Amino acid sequence: MRPQLLATAVVTAIGIGLLPGAAVAADAAIVPGTTWKDTGNRPIQAHGGGMIKVGSTYYWFGEDKTGEKKNGDFRNVTCYSSTDLATWTFVANVLTRQPSGELGPKRIIERPKVIHNKTTGQYVMYMHVDTPGHTATRVGVATSSSVCGRYTYRGSTQPLGKKSLDITLFQDDDGSAYLLSESRTDGLRMYRLSADYLTITGLVTVLDDFESPALFKLNGRYYLLGSHKSGWKTNDNAYTTSTSLASGWAKWKGFAPAGTRTFDSQTTFVLPVAGSKGTTFMFMGDRWDPNSLGTSKYVWLPLTVQGTTVSMAWHARWYLDTATGQWHGQV
Repeated sequence: MRPQLLATAVVTAIGIGLLPGAAVAADAAIVPGTTWKDTGNRPIQAHGGGMIKVGSTYYWFGEDKTGEKKNGDFRNVTCYSSTDLATWTFVANVLTRQPSGELGPKRIIERPKVIHNKTTGQYVMYMHVDTPGHTATRVGVATSSSVCGRYTYRGSTQPLGKKSLDITLFQDDDGSAYLLSESRTDGLRMYRLSADYLTITGLVTVLDDFESPALFKLNGRYYLLGSHKSGWKTNDNAYTTSTSLASGWAKWKGFAPAGTRTFDSQTTFVLPVAGSKGTTFMFMGDRWDPNSLGTSKYVWLPLTVQGTTVSMAWHARWYLDTATGQWHGQV
């Protein structure tokens, strides 16, 4: 069951991404800002998440905040699967609360992100690890031999001695991997990971004071999205670009219409959806409800990326073809 989706036999393209008159068979709609349920008719719990594609299947990792109000204590890191990015099946809780320790009661595990190491064959997860009040400010690592299998927690660290809160991972075309970590007082910091992705080997650069980072690449240019710091309250998120990870980052500017507070959402990830006719970069955001974190909604929208410019418009319902990599939608 997927009440957030509307299947159509044939849809004529009316938006950016398809040629006029083009048709797409059996599309499924993404309806941002509504309650989404999985194929078992349960609300999807994958907040602050990230995504990875294996074969033709997408896997969505996130925070299980079932029943959470304001505290956000760790319950599980979840994994869902989909081939169309609209119909989601719950697969497993891949990291679960333990009786004690960093995964124990009254602990914080946020923004899980997963990448695959082709050399070791391991799936590597990084996450924000903390205590109530953010007194620990660490980044944790876990690994698994299968994408949605049980992950083994390997511990946490403060990167090169710096605090770590919101994080993301980025894997470049050559297989090198990077951790972006918001340090609260020392900027948004980018670190290079070791060949096995399990440790931090050095600092790449320090960017402006943004949180909730999301990094992607197109035609040799890097694009980094982030949020201003306003707690659970949303704000006008911004982006910067560069042709080098280490330097040359442009001045930050907004990518959604000013005053919309990024359509009342906070950046969590940008997913490239590459197909036979192009690539759509899908913005993934959380619409946090500070008084009921467990019922917070998801806002997914297509980004328009042209040269050094990134923009995003609202679409109440839009359609993404994972086979072609193209989308169309309605305002």
